[in-house]
Amino acid sequence: MVDFYNEGMGMEADSLRQSEGETIVAISTPPGRGGIGIVRLSGALSLAIAEGLVALRAPLEPGRARLADVADGDSRAGEGIAARMDEALVTWFAGPHSYTGEDVVEIAAHGSPVVLEALVRGAVRAGARLAEAGEFTQRAFLSGRMDLTQAEAVRDLIEAQTLAQARLAASQMGGALSQRVGPTKHALLELIALLEAGIDFAEDDLEVAQEGEILRRLRGVAEPLTALEATFRHGRVVHDGLTMAIVGRPNAGKSSLFNALVERERAIVTATPGTTRDLVTERIALGGIPLELVDTAGLREAGDEVERLGIERSRRALADAELVLVVVDGAAGMHGDDLEVIRALQGRAALVAWNKSDLVAEEQTPATLDEAIRVVATSAVTGAGVAELRGAIVELATGGAAAETGMLTSLRHHQAVTTAIAALGDAETALRTSIPHEMVLLDMYRALWALDALTGQTTPDDVLNLIFSRFCIGK
Repeated sequence: MVDFYNEGMGMEADSLRQSEGETIVAISTPPGRGGIGIVRLSGALSLAIAEGLVALRAPLEPGRARLADVADGDSRAGEGIAARMDEALVTWFAGPHSYTGEDVVEIAAHGSPVVLEALVRGAVRAGARLAEAGEFTQRAFLSGRMDLTQAEAVRDLIEAQTLAQARLAASQMGGALSQRVGPTKHALLELIALLEAGIDFAEDDLEVAQEGEILRRLRGVAEPLTALEATFRHGRVVHDGLTMAIVGRPNAGKSSLFNALVERERAIVTATPGTTRDLVTERIALGGIPLELVDTAGLREAGDEVERLGIERSRRALADAELVLVVVDGAAGMHGDDLEVIRALQGRAALVAWNKSDLVAEEQTPATLDEAIRVVATSAVTGAGVAELRGAIVELATGGAAAETGMLTSLRHHQAVTTAIAALGDAETALRTSIPHEMVLLDMYRALWALDALTGQTTPDDVLNLIFSRFCIGK
């Protein structure tokens, strides 16, 4: 059985390790001009190459920045002297106590693309190779400086657009997800060892554990994974964000509510019905969730060609959106067109804003509508109910689940955990039907492989290549 597991462990990133002896170089700051630009080197030749690119004013020491002059390589070659092109700070991070686990040198010069490119060209002439996307973080993963969930969190932090996204990514970078999975994986390993021992001592008629005890411990492994799987809904929406279409009849106050949620006059608002003829979009953050709001044209029989095209686009936006906010003119009451839209939303994530509540008695606002869709009384004019509407949108987006430490944030994470849960379920079924423990162990090992894939211990090369190719160059 151990040999069977080792075959799975053999799915290591061997091809990725082939480049470990090379020194790589890249610009690690965004393209364009800025106050500071950083050129990063990683590998055995980093220190020697950096010392050839700059004239240090003091010897380099690990973890200490040193002032240096950046030499003009072209003037050196043509005139036999090295003219100064720039001034820079150079920092050496000695391996294995560096980001990549190798010697890393960072040259922080002024953010001129000409200067930074000259440094990179000089490094390549001296024996470095241009880094590929994500290669610095890939080396950190391969050297054991971080696991795969932490490496993915580096990219998530760089791409974060809301404070909640940044906090979640920082938590994952700190190993929150790995720490949450760790005890469960350890318990599974102990249970596997118990069954392996039972098989080894079978000829001695020694029963290592009762069937009931094995089932109890198996459920003890599955339960925390089931709880972890339930965090995916919240984690995914924080990570990826959602689109919400605001729909309704003309003059119901859709654009006014849109502006209230955006907190600025983004859409044109007039007393004339049908002012909005095209889609108006804006990205905001509600409860840390990135939300793209889409204000649509009023749904009615079109009066002209332009309005007809606008209504067609509105219907497409309604079909594509993950969330729908139906705005009803509370002063006019429910209309047949409103009911038609609401009934078409059966099974979808939707809310109703009973707008113009300042003109309606409180008892006239229903609590729910068809299919138990929640209704929130709002007034875009006075601002009443807008805060409650924001909270209702967040609750609808997350299913009411609260944020937790170590949430699942990507489909890859979710697939690994659900695969482990399914394998443990198969193992429990096998035990209950008295299938030999050798076969039960196959299911347990399948669960263990899935958890290893989550952190990158048994992840195939093509998956690793895909993950790191999505990083920016220089990270």
